[in-house]
Amino acid sequence: MKSMMFRLSAVAVILFVVGPLGRLCAAESEGKAKMLSHDVFFSLTEKTPEAKAKLIAACKKYLSDAPGVVWFAAGPLAPEFDREVNDREFDVALHIVFHDKAAHDVYQKSEKHVKFVEENGRSFAKVRVFDSYVDAFAHGGESKMPATKPAK
Repeated sequence: MKSMMFRLSAVAVILFVVGPLGRLCAAESEGKAKMLSHDVFFSLTEKTPEAKAKLIAACKKYLSDAPGVVWFAAGPLAPEFDREVNDREFDVALHIVFHDKAAHDVYQKSEKHVKFVEENGRSFAKVRVFDSYVDAFAHGGESKMPATKPAK
């Protein structure tokens, strides 16, 4: 039964990705700016609630208001999601959507990002980063680019 559910889940993921991927490829060929989703998963050396809260607070303090940020969120692993498909090898997740790649590139070199890494880097056992181009959609509607200004 698990194997059948896994196969059905895999098919659903493929169908979910193929449609948007086609639109993304079309947007690339038309030269439209693409937003960049920067997702970082931190595994901590100290896995206490206090250590997790400290890192989340640092994410908010140093990373939430970078130029070109469209959307920001940081939080701990949700322990109640313990399915076969859930990756549980992290303690804190950071999600930032940038207006475009240029905004992300400015962020990576920014003083606040460097300070964040300097102050918190020793607490990281492992860091995994997933960057992907994304397209914003109103529920069931047309693609929507947010009305934010890109980083300078």
